[in-house]
Amino acid sequence: MKKIILLLIPGLTLVGSGCKKVLEENPESIIVPSYFNTPSGVLGGIAGVYNDIRSQWGTEGFTNEMQAGTDEFIQGVSSGGATSHTYNGLNGSNFGSAWSVAFQDINTLNGVLKYGQTIDLPDATRKQYLAQAKFLRAFWYFYLVQTFGDVPLHTEFITTASQAASRQPVSEVYKLIIQDLTDAAADLPNTPTSPFLGKPATKPVAQFLLAKALLTRGWLTNSSADFTQAATICASIIASKSTYGLDLWADFGDAFVPANDYGKETMFVSDHSIDPKYGYYAVGGGASGGAAQNLSPWFTNWNYPNNSGVNSFKNGSGVLINSGTSGMIRDSYYGRPYIRMRPNSYFWPSGPNVGTNYFLDRAFVDRTNDSRFANSFYTVYISNVSITNSAGAANNSRGIGYTTVVGADTAVWLPDFEVAGAPQFIGTRPFKGIVAPPSLWNNGIFPALKKFMDPSRGANFNDPSTRPCVLYRFAEVYLIAAEAYYKAGDNINAAAMLNVIRQRAAFRKTNSPAQNATAATAMLITPAQVTLDFILDERSRELFGEWQRWHDLVRTGSLVRRVKEWNPEAGPFIQNYHALRPIPQSQIDRVVEGPPFPQNPGY
Repeated sequence: MKKIILLLIPGLTLVGSGCKKVLEENPESIIVPSYFNTPSGVLGGIAGVYNDIRSQWGTEGFTNEMQAGTDEFIQGVSSGGATSHTYNGLNGSNFGSAWSVAFQDINTLNGVLKYGQTIDLPDATRKQYLAQAKFLRAFWYFYLVQTFGDVPLHTEFITTASQAASRQPVSEVYKLIIQDLTDAAADLPNTPTSPFLGKPATKPVAQFLLAKALLTRGWLTNSSADFTQAATICASIIASKSTYGLDLWADFGDAFVPANDYGKETMFVSDHSIDPKYGYYAVGGGASGGAAQNLSPWFTNWNYPNNSGVNSFKNGSGVLINSGTSGMIRDSYYGRPYIRMRPNSYFWPSGPNVGTNYFLDRAFVDRTNDSRFANSFYTVYISNVSITNSAGAANNSRGIGYTTVVGADTAVWLPDFEVAGAPQFIGTRPFKGIVAPPSLWNNGIFPALKKFMDPSRGANFNDPSTRPCVLYRFAEVYLIAAEAYYKAGDNINAAAMLNVIRQRAAFRKTNSPAQNATAATAMLITPAQVTLDFILDERSRELFGEWQRWHDLVRTGSLVRRVKEWNPEAGPFIQNYHALRPIPQSQIDRVVEGPPFPQNPGY
């Protein structure tokens, strides 16, 4: 038998305690194909693919590919001038971190599906395992077809290396995706069951991805049947939410509390763990990248320890200049500053958007009734170090000296509105820290996304996060349903779905019941208000930073228009062909037999 080398063939189970349930893996570097004809081989193949999902979601390169160059994000000061942010110079040599991983996993899954048909297990159990494989094959093909368009379509287990390859049409790829997800949904359990105890694929997860795939194909073909079917599937998931153990948290912010990572709103995750065999890092090593490391808490984090000088001031051009002793030191709560990307708060000096920015004036325009801005971003940094600022210190305009109190005084306040007297005063009142309103935000200081922060890091807070990457939340079922209803011409049901999400967003624990009721009423929209742009704005409010935005804009044919409208860095360079990413050059170079492997147009 020819031996097949896989990246990782883990063992049998998903185990854990409390809410942290992760894959228990026993790596085997070399296997023979017949290994898949055993229960341990089937589970090992499936677990290996789950492992490879972890090697993308949460890592820096993949996160950049999914979010940079959209309306939501522009570059942070340490972005490195990434081409994904601007599309200028984007090519097959600097894009495509998941291509090889995806096709390796697809081949592993084809082996599971081929040899696993006769494994010695009860029929129902065997079907569930094979359904996992079909779901995961569809999962990877859905990523590939959305990202690259026509791709190689493999349904047979490849055991002999070949230097020939070709691309099959998008329509054929979607046929396989939809068939795999239909089959998977029929045999997967309603809720996670042994040996998969965390949040792997279940029936509602497969149904949700099926609805999203139908919706996406519908946009390509203008298929009313696809839109209607997608809406119907989502409505069915919602109607059966108690059966599936799914629901929305009453408070939007609770969806991102670490204790709720595996809770009722979470549908599908990529696990991480402090155990090095799951995350590939040394505890205390302060890792900065690499396979399977979840660094997602910090990509959108500004350098608060180095840019929070207590005597910072505005220069003659109105630019914030860092000055004085920092009011903060790095800690686990506020996280590790990577400064790779920042919320798109660019103020347009002219044109149709003059005086506005996407972040505050479009996505999070209602910050009074809608809690999602407050629940998604840090705007207040409480002093975690005591400093003494003398009255005569350089650039101290307050005229007083003082000592900050750890845990009580505010070191940095990033209000979402202009404050007279900033950065050292609120009006005429001296402020112990600094005040940086929107006019003073730049690529080095901005509200940091806090959804994924991991305060559990403790003494090793520079280590990668052990929180799972949540790929699908129940909230998105409502959003996909709304988009599908909208495309099917049913704005009444579209508005109803959006209103569920919007009214949940109105809830705040600090409000009285009467205040929450008033806010919920204010958040209601009518069917006449449902437009494509409103849906995209709503997805931004709900899913900001959750690895969705680039595909959202591509799916809806909105990428070029929205980027030109709101993103000053990418707008001058983006063109229609950028709605597909470049095929990795390594793939093109490997094909030396038969017809050359074609690059996507424009690259």
